[in-house]
Amino acid sequence: MPEAIDRRRLVRRHNPVLTSAHPADVLTIGNGDIALTVDISGLQTFPSFHELVPDPHRVVRDGLSGLPEQYPRVFDADDFQIPLRTQSTWGWYATRTDRELRLEDATTLYETSRGPVPYLDRMGLQRAGDPIADECVAGAWHHFNPRRAHLGRLALVRPDGTGLDDPAMLTDVRAELDLWTGSVQAEYVLDGERVRVTTVAGSRKHCFAVRVESGLLPRGWGVAWVFDEQPDDLAAFELPLAQETVWDRRTECHWNARRTVEALTYGVSVRTTGSLREEAESVVARTDATVLEVVVTLSPDHHRQRDDNGFSAVSRSAETWWAEHWSTGAAVSLAGSTDARASELERRIVLSQYLMTVNSAGVTPPAESGLTYNTWSGKFHLEMHWWHAAHFPMWGRGQLLERSMGWYHGALAAAKATARRQGYRGARWPKQTDPSARESPSNIGVFLLWQQPHVIYLLELLRGEGRDESFLRGHYPLVEATADFMADFAEERDGSFGLPPPLIPAQESYLADRATTADPTFELAYWSWALGVANEWRTRLGLEPSEEWDRVARNMRRPASLPDGTYAAIATPPLLIRKDHPSMLMALGWLPDTGLVDPATMSATLDSVWEHWDLQSSWGWDYPVMAMTAARLGDVGRAIDALLLPSPKNVFLPNGHNPQMPGFLTIYLPANGGLLAAMAHIATAVDQGAELPDGWLITSEGLSALPRPSAMSTPE
Repeated sequence: MPEAIDRRRLVRRHNPVLTSAHPADVLTIGNGDIALTVDISGLQTFPSFHELVPDPHRVVRDGLSGLPEQYPRVFDADDFQIPLRTQSTWGWYATRTDRELRLEDATTLYETSRGPVPYLDRMGLQRAGDPIADECVAGAWHHFNPRRAHLGRLALVRPDGTGLDDPAMLTDVRAELDLWTGSVQAEYVLDGERVRVTTVAGSRKHCFAVRVESGLLPRGWGVAWVFDEQPDDLAAFELPLAQETVWDRRTECHWNARRTVEALTYGVSVRTTGSLREEAESVVARTDATVLEVVVTLSPDHHRQRDDNGFSAVSRSAETWWAEHWSTGAAVSLAGSTDARASELERRIVLSQYLMTVNSAGVTPPAESGLTYNTWSGKFHLEMHWWHAAHFPMWGRGQLLERSMGWYHGALAAAKATARRQGYRGARWPKQTDPSARESPSNIGVFLLWQQPHVIYLLELLRGEGRDESFLRGHYPLVEATADFMADFAEERDGSFGLPPPLIPAQESYLADRATTADPTFELAYWSWALGVANEWRTRLGLEPSEEWDRVARNMRRPASLPDGTYAAIATPPLLIRKDHPSMLMALGWLPDTGLVDPATMSATLDSVWEHWDLQSSWGWDYPVMAMTAARLGDVGRAIDALLLPSPKNVFLPNGHNPQMPGFLTIYLPANGGLLAAMAHIATAVDQGAELPDGWLITSEGLSALPRPSAMSTPE
C-alpha cells in the first residue's frame, strides 16, 4: 500500500509568494460566491498599477479579443495585468440607453429543413474603438448587459485619506497566500515603518476580514472601503451610470451603507476595532493603537444586514473550512518524480484546485475569469461550465458543483422558451447568459451546440458519486427537457441522424460557414452518449425508456474522416481548419466510449494535431483535451507532455493563473479546470495499468474520471 499523502505539506509547498510588484501578480481570496483580489500590500491599494491596458492590436469579435495573424508568436509577461476587483455571484447591473433597444431586433431568420428558424445573431463585427452599426446596437447592448458589478475595494490610505499610487513605496516585501487557511499574509516597510497585513474571506458569509499591525496606525494611516466607479467602458448609446451611497452610522465602529448602481442595490457593513469616518466615496477605519481590524460584509439585501463576526471569528472559520476542504476529496502528489517538470505540474495542480474553488464553486455557473474580474461583462458561458466544474466530482468534491445546478432549474423556463421560439421541443440552453438565463445575442454563441448535453454529463458525474433516488427525481426534469431538445434537433437522413445547420462546433473556426456546417465529430458522439444516459436515468427511476431518444442515440451518424486517415472536425467543407480548438479529439477521452469513434483513427488524429496544429491560436483547455485523449489511448507519457507543452497559451503564472490574451483575457479558468480533469484521467489510467514514463511517480487518492459508457447509446 502506498503511504498516505501528507496533504498539508503537499498544499503548502506551493503557496504563492510575491516579493515584488508586477501587474499580474495578485492573490484572490473568496468562497465561490464572492471574491476579493489583492496586491502586494495584502489589500487593494494600487488599482491603477494593475488595471487592464487594452491592446490596440486586438480585434473585437463577438465581444471576444481575437489575435491578428501578424501578432507576435510569444507574449511578454509584462503584457498581462490582472485588476483588483471585489465581485459576487449576485451583484449585477445594467446600463440605461438613449433609446429603446428591443431584443427581437437582434434576430435573423435562417432557412433550415424544418423552415425558417430565428437566431439572435446580430452583434456586428467591429474593430476596437469603432462605432457599432445602428442595426447591431440592440444586439450589442443585450450582449453586454447586464454586467457583473465591482462592489468596492479595501485599501491602505494616508492620514489625509488619499490613496497610494506606486507599489515601489513598499520595500522588503513578502506577500504569501496560505492555501491551507485561505488567507493572505503580507509584510513590508512603508514610510519607515514595518507593516503586517492578514486578509481572509469568510467561508460562508460574504465578508472579508483584515488585520493590520504597524506603527503607521497611530500616525493616522488607515484602511478604507472605497466605492470605485464601475470599470466597464460605456458605448455612445449608453447613459452615464446612476450611483449613490447612503451611510447609516450605527456606532463609532460600525457603519452600514446602502449602495446603488443603476437598478442594483446592495448592503455593506463595515465594523472595526478602531473608529470610522466617511471621506468622499469611502469610509476609513483608523486607530491610535498599533493593531487595527476591519470586517466588511456585503449583502444583496441591504434591509437584512446582521451584526458581523470579528476578524478572529472570520479567520478561524476560513481556516477550518479550508483545512477540511484539502483534507477531504482527492489529492495527487508527484513527490519522488525525477523528471524536472514534475514540481511545476504539481504546482499547477494544487493552485488550480484553489483557484477553481474560489472562483467557480458558487450558486451560478461561473464566468471564464470567475469572480476575479470581468470578461464578456462577467457573464457565464454554459459551454464552459464543464471545464469549470466537472473536476469537482472527479476529485471527490461534487458538492461544489452541485451548488450551481439549482440555477438550471430556475433557467429551465427560459431555455424551453428559446426552444419553443425556434420550433423545437424541450429546452435549448444558452451559450452566454447571466442569472436571468436570457440568451445573449452573438454571431457565434447562439449557434453552438456542445453546451446542450452538459447538464446530463454533470448530473451523471454527481450521480456517480453515490447520490440517491431523491437526487435523480429532483434533477430528472433537467435531463428530460435537455434530451427532448437534443432528439428533436437531430435530423434523420437515410436511416441515420445528424446535426444540421446552422451550427458552429466547439471549434469556433467555422463562423463563416455556420449556415452550411453539419455533423461535427465531437458533437455527434456527445449527442449519442448523452441521449443514452438520459434513457438510463429513466430506467433507474422505473420509467420506460424513450423510444425516440433510443433511436437517435443508436443511429447517430459516424464522424467524417479525411483522406489521411484522421478525423475531420465537421462533415461539410472545409472539413478541418487547423486552428482554435482541436475539438474532434474530445470524441474519445473527454467522452467515454460511444462506439462511434475508432481508437486507431483517433490516435492518428492526435498525432496530426501534435505535429501540425497552430498552437498560437489554441486555448488553455486544448492541452487538457490532448492529454485526456492520450490517456484514454493508453499513452500516459504523451498525456503528461500535453499538459506541459511549451506554448504561449499554456503558461501558468506564479499565482496559478493561465493568461491568454494581453489587454483582455489575462486569466482563463477553464484551463485550470481542464488541467484537473486531465489529471483525473491520467491517474485513473495509471491505476488501470497504463505505464508511467521514466522519471514520473504519481500518487493519488480518491480520484475518478469519466462516467461509464452508456449501454443505451451503442450504435446498432
